[in-house]
Amino acid sequence: MKLPTFADPESLSYVYTLLQSSFDQMNDPINGSTRKRHRKHDDDDDDDGSSSSNNNNNQEDEDEDEEDEDEDEDAKNNKSKKKKKNNNNNKNKNKKKKKELKGILTSLLLLDEQEKLDHQNLNKICEEEKLSLETNHKNKTKAMVNYYSNLDEYYNHVQESERIKRKKSRNMACAAAVSAASQGLEKAASSEGGGGGGGGGAGNGGPQRRLWVKDRSGAWWDECNREDFPEEEFRKAFRMGRSTFDLICEELNSAIVKEDTTLRNAIPVKQRVAVCLWRLATGDPLRLVSKKFGLGISTCHKLVLEVCTAIKTVLMPKYLQWPNESQLRNIKNEFEGISGIPNVVGSMYTSHVPIIAPKVSVAAYFNKRHTERNQKTSYSITVQGVVDPNGVFTDVCIGWPGSMLDDQVLEKSALSQRANNGGLLNGVWIVGGKGYPLMDWVLVPYSQHNLTWTQHAFNEKIGEVQKVAKDAFAKLKGRWSCLQKRTEVKLQDLPIVLGACCVLHNICELRGEKMDPEIKVDLLDDEIVPEIALRSMTSMKARDAIAHNLLHHGLAGTSFV
Repeated sequence: MKLPTFADPESLSYVYTLLQSSFDQMNDPINGSTRKRHRKHDDDDDDDGSSSSNNNNNQEDEDEDEEDEDEDEDAKNNKSKKKKKNNNNNKNKNKKKKKELKGILTSLLLLDEQEKLDHQNLNKICEEEKLSLETNHKNKTKAMVNYYSNLDEYYNHVQESERIKRKKSRNMACAAAVSAASQGLEKAASSEGGGGGGGGGAGNGGPQRRLWVKDRSGAWWDECNREDFPEEEFRKAFRMGRSTFDLICEELNSAIVKEDTTLRNAIPVKQRVAVCLWRLATGDPLRLVSKKFGLGISTCHKLVLEVCTAIKTVLMPKYLQWPNESQLRNIKNEFEGISGIPNVVGSMYTSHVPIIAPKVSVAAYFNKRHTERNQKTSYSITVQGVVDPNGVFTDVCIGWPGSMLDDQVLEKSALSQRANNGGLLNGVWIVGGKGYPLMDWVLVPYSQHNLTWTQHAFNEKIGEVQKVAKDAFAKLKGRWSCLQKRTEVKLQDLPIVLGACCVLHNICELRGEKMDPEIKVDLLDDEIVPEIALRSMTSMKARDAIAHNLLHHGLAGTSFV
């Protein structure tokens, strides 16, 4: 038989009281029966007295009465002996029962103590497991940070080596061209000198050498570059109006302009910019870009990288930067007008851009979630962006491998370093999705199940802020279709191209360039709740206070009457 256990002292005291009452009940019937027997003996004595007085009147029956008395006395003695024996037996039984009950009570107390010890041991084991999990997470995070830091250094080294090689090849090509041109001029001069003497200069000096260039048709670009070309057709081709296109050309002119040489004329600045914009807007292969603009494939590839580098160098500091104090106040007011949440300075989102399988660190760029969804092996890099209420990027972090989760990309970003070390975001919020942790400066929705009314209302309002960033990325990928396809650009050059796309997006948004709704795309990025979703108890209390104020001040879509 399994004995019951009692977790609290009140249950034990109740059992002890119950056992004590059972002792009293066992003792009461014995005393009552004894008293009844004494009363019976008294009645017998009274009856004997009356009978003896009557027998005095009858002398003849005295002898018989004496005999009867002797018999009664013997019977009484026998009864008293039996009673004593029964009483002794009952007392022994009661003592035995008391011992058994005391043993049961002792067992209950021992079981309760054992249960307390087991509970303490279980709590100790849980704490040790929790500490072990936290230690393993820190070690994994540290190892991943070191790995990606080394990977970043490696790509920087590779990029620098490629740049030096390209520079050497350009210098060698220029030297060869100059040498060929000088030789041609010398031969031409010698042939002219020989012709003055005998009239057979062509035969004496030989033919003049020239640089051969394949004749390609650039009729399509010539048509687009005409002043009377329809504005809508121009906007559809380059994702912006002619005035914005001219502005970009003017600002990049000093960075990308080239001079004519004796061998060929330089490609105009407008055509250089047009090649880059067409490539980014359509994502078409370089072979098709080459046919559109009448240029070589390698020339188009070179132009795209040169213009993107110029955009990052010249235009990014002007059109993609963190707001100043005055701009931050306006951003706070606009976000508060959208959601009712105060002190919000940005909406954050992380998206993935597909790439061709890299030659190194393939596993790092493998995107498991996209592979499972598309049933096709997918590789990607990440783009993390923070936008203002108008969908303009104020901060971007580009190039981390696609296997990293949103919270890991955030930890590696320059924004996180500035916020944690430099105090850039003290007292303000950047709103993120469920894939980010709750931090002192990152505000995220409630991610647990069975939300309360207050928490559900808060998630609805913070979702309106999240929608701003999602719409910005949907426009970014829709406007520049190269972000939807696996590009031919090398992995080390991709951050430059993606950064140029973000800058061009900002220019279009700031200048009010309308976007065709048909080219807007639906985002398919997954938000996975991080292992440690809560990084700050202060921020948890602050979030609860914001949710309470939203609901009880009628700002969360539900007001009290």
